[in-house]
Amino acid sequence: MNAKASIGGRLRTNIAIKPKLSATLKNWLPILQSGADSIEEIVQEFAQENPYVQIESQRTQNLPHKTPKTPSQKNSITDKIESLSISTQDLYENLLDQISPRLFPSQTSQRIAHHIIENINDEGYLEGEITELAAEVGVSVEEFERVRARFMYLEPCGIGARDMRESLLFQLQDSDLSDQAFELGAQIIKDLQNHAAHKSHPLYEEVMRTIKRFRNPPTCDFGIKVPEVIPDIFIFERLKEDSLQHTYELEVRVNDMYYPKIIIEHQELANKDTKTLTEAQKQAQDFVKTKLKEAKDLVDALDMRKATILKIAIALRENQYDFFMGGEIRPMKLKDIAQDLGYAPSTISRAIANKYLECDRGIFPIKSFFTAAVDGDTSNASIKDFILDLVKNENKKKPLSDVRILKSVEEKFGVKMVRRTITKYRQQLNIASSSERKRLYEMSI
Repeated sequence: MNAKASIGGRLRTNIAIKPKLSATLKNWLPILQSGADSIEEIVQEFAQENPYVQIESQRTQNLPHKTPKTPSQKNSITDKIESLSISTQDLYENLLDQISPRLFPSQTSQRIAHHIIENINDEGYLEGEITELAAEVGVSVEEFERVRARFMYLEPCGIGARDMRESLLFQLQDSDLSDQAFELGAQIIKDLQNHAAHKSHPLYEEVMRTIKRFRNPPTCDFGIKVPEVIPDIFIFERLKEDSLQHTYELEVRVNDMYYPKIIIEHQELANKDTKTLTEAQKQAQDFVKTKLKEAKDLVDALDMRKATILKIAIALRENQYDFFMGGEIRPMKLKDIAQDLGYAPSTISRAIANKYLECDRGIFPIKSFFTAAVDGDTSNASIKDFILDLVKNENKKKPLSDVRILKSVEEKFGVKMVRRTITKYRQQLNIASSSERKRLYEMSI
């Protein structure tokens, strides 16, 4: 069974495959709980004692090939899996190779460029006060900034910016948006949290699609080797095929490229007329029938896994639509989805375990979409993201205390919280206290 893509429309709860066999259910639960990287091994375990089942691996057959990209290929599954490969070239070597006379013609400009590279952190942002960095090179702030502005032409684009917003503005400069779209993009980036205020603008969707493709942080493709993550679900924007006005919709697709193919052999042995068989042959035929039934149960279990994950993916698209369009994650509980889909919460919990979703904004554990509400439509995940952004862009000489972070959170989200909740969130994010961060900043100077 192929898990077909779902585009737009409301969630229909009648697409479930009802459990038909207890044996199927026994197979289904561990198969449901396994991730895409281990599904083949799980199926092999079930099939290893069945002489009539052959497992054909899809993993070796679906290795991505490097092909020139065209606009129609942008959201293909093959391209997305291929994009999971991460360059191991050293970031700083890559930048130094680009310090050429074309962009930096004088010795002074090259000296400034090298000093900027020396003060770029692992995320690609420039650390330190501009006035101090300019003084260290012996140039004016204006000259230092003129040279730094040329970094927008380097790869990765956005490198050398002071923070996320400036990095996005660098990348906006490198985009091919029209002048009107560029101006809108600059307005949105300067107040990204309130981007939805521009939804009525006719160029809003085009600009948001462009911004969502920007690197954040700018060095996300360089220098860090991470374990391969295979998404179970893809949710991407795509142009409506019958659209005359270039309108877009969210396409949902289950990644079945890594599902093993189950081949059942010798089914004709179970269909022979028992009247002509000896007792020994009847016993042999019963064995064949049992094993063939087990094989079909295994196929059913694999199909049920696909159908269940597809239903959850469609539910995520509907409940987290704003997030996929550039907004924030909304509060969502397991029991809410379980009720809509007709499953127990424990089944949904198994279905999202060890699984990932890929969208235009990156790859996320599916469980990260199930967050508790702090107040109304504000989730603790949104607040944690806001805290991360605050700390990332704080004054390193005066790091934010938990009290100051609390005040910023309350002003931003319009909620009332206590300081210990902020402390708990900070600790969960592995962020040190303000005094500890200050010492760490001083040590890195």
